[in-house]
Amino acid sequence: MSQLPVIGLKTHTQRVKSLYKQALRCLEAWYDRREVYRYHAVLMRDRFDKNRDIKNLAMAGDLVAKGEEELFQKGHWHPRKFPNSPGGVAYEREVIPPDWVVDYWHPLEKAQYPDYFARREERKKEFIKNWVKKYGQTAIDSSH
Repeated sequence: MSQLPVIGLKTHTQRVKSLYKQALRCLEAWYDRREVYRYHAVLMRDRFDKNRDIKNLAMAGDLVAKGEEELFQKGHWHPRKFPNSPGGVAYEREVIPPDWVVDYWHPLEKAQYPDYFARREERKKEFIKNWVKKYGQTAIDSSH
């Protein structure tokens, strides 16, 4: 399953929400049939709702820690992952090239998209203008 969160980096509410979502994902991995999954999801939600009104933060934090430990112990041996999520089969499969790559296109390729490249040149000039306004002229820039 996933690693236990480091205590102190998340608020109590964030930890509870994260635990609930991870528990639902764990149930999805264990139960293929939708009606069986929904039955267990309702039972689990009832467990969360029973402890909703606890005002003692120490006891509430202890319940969350116990829930995270239970989730770790009962986690599925092969949890489902979304294809484009980290660990999924299609994660980072399609590499999106950075913007500067189109600077090296051949002029005939650029001629196929005249509106795009005209607007791109305007935006590059605006970017340089804003850069100089924010950071000032550098020695390298002033030599051109």
